[in-house]
Amino acid sequence: MITRILTSRTDEPASARLAALAERSASGALSTEAGIVYLAAGHVVHVESAVTPALGDLLTHSGALAPDGWWEAIDRAGRRCRVGRQLVDSGHLAAGALELCHLGALFDAAYFVLAHDGPVLRFRPGVAHWLGAVRSVPVATVLRESGRRRELLHRIWPEPAVDLAPLARVPGAEAVDLPARRGRILAQVDGVRTAAQIATALACRTFHTLVELRRLAAAGLVAPAAPAEPVAPVAHAAPAVPVAAAAPETPAVPGVPAAASTAPGPAPRPVFPDEPDTALLRRLLHALEAL
Repeated sequence: MITRILTSRTDEPASARLAALAERSASGALSTEAGIVYLAAGHVVHVESAVTPALGDLLTHSGALAPDGWWEAIDRAGRRCRVGRQLVDSGHLAAGALELCHLGALFDAAYFVLAHDGPVLRFRPGVAHWLGAVRSVPVATVLRESGRRRELLHRIWPEPAVDLAPLARVPGAEAVDLPARRGRILAQVDGVRTAAQIATALACRTFHTLVELRRLAAAGLVAPAAPAEPVAPVAHAAPAVPVAAAAPETPAVPGVPAAASTAPGPAPRPVFPDEPDTALLRRLLHALEAL
């Protein structure tokens, strides 16, 4: 007999369900349309979203960890859900560096999961992430930080379409004396890429990219791209290849965000990786240690 452990989709917002699960000290994976939140004993231990770079990409592209070390840890400890512990025990990465990068990735992904507070798709009790325990965060802290980020972005530029839509440069607008990070991000705006794709191309944290893109939008330099003109069908086109019905959720692949788009092509390896905002992450780490 097979026991059904999946909850059905409801209209309950993710924030409300997370708060309820925290009260019950629940463990498992909460899925929404924007990502997956992993809980252990009512605390958030990891968050994945298709629109944020994966933790492995942030570690390897920043130079903090060699790609061989990342994949070795996955090979040795992925099935045991101890990849984070393996990275530290093997000497590939210092515990503090892993915690700082993990916190940044967690809060970035949580912002998108909670930005529009969409409905919960399902909750799978007992499901753990292959990364394993690195730093657990109270649900209340995740909700508060996501709200703070949403308010900050709104103050910079109140149009949330910038976060998800393909972006284009405003014709005739001139960029003068931009900071280096903002200039690199503007150079990636091509009318096709979204904020998430720009972040992935530059190995930046997505929230940092959103901040700069909203500043560029406020300065009149970028805007959501106009919808593409519909293309007339070609006569005698080859029949479309049938596509299998999508499963409710694609299993996470270590180092690759689930369902991440690669358009407009493979992202180039960054020449100037984005410098991590270590001051912000250290403040978050100190605040968590004080709880």
